[in-house]
Amino acid sequence: VQLQASGGGFVQSGDSLRLSCAASGRTSSNYAMGWFRQAPGKEREFLATINWSGGRTDYADSVKGRFTISRDNARNTVYLRMNRLKPEDTAVYYCAARLRAGLGSPYEADYNYWGHGTQVTVSS
Repeated sequence: VQLQASGGGFVQSGDSLRLSCAASGRTSSNYAMGWFRQAPGKEREFLATINWSGGRTDYADSVKGRFTISRDNARNTVYLRMNRLKPEDTAVYYCAARLRAGLGSPYEADYNYWGHGTQVTVSS
């Protein structure tokens, strides 16, 4: 499975962005998806996860209420809508796939495939 994240950019504090993660390759298996981010000098952190059907989502407390994860299985694409962006949201954002797993996970080790990341920069 190959994952391609896109949609990052340079925005002002308070703006919104929608990231996309397109999956290709062996996408016939059920897979849960997650979004993570890594800021300069910090470890990668969990943001959000969604199960295969899209009926269950979980979020990190730091983004709950501002970020929304969703998916369109017909397009093999997962989205991360980010509202009210803050300078501390500046990071490289990664999507990840957890194959043969109906449920998502907040743990990096549970994911089998990772995209290359897309940069989000929020200015104050």
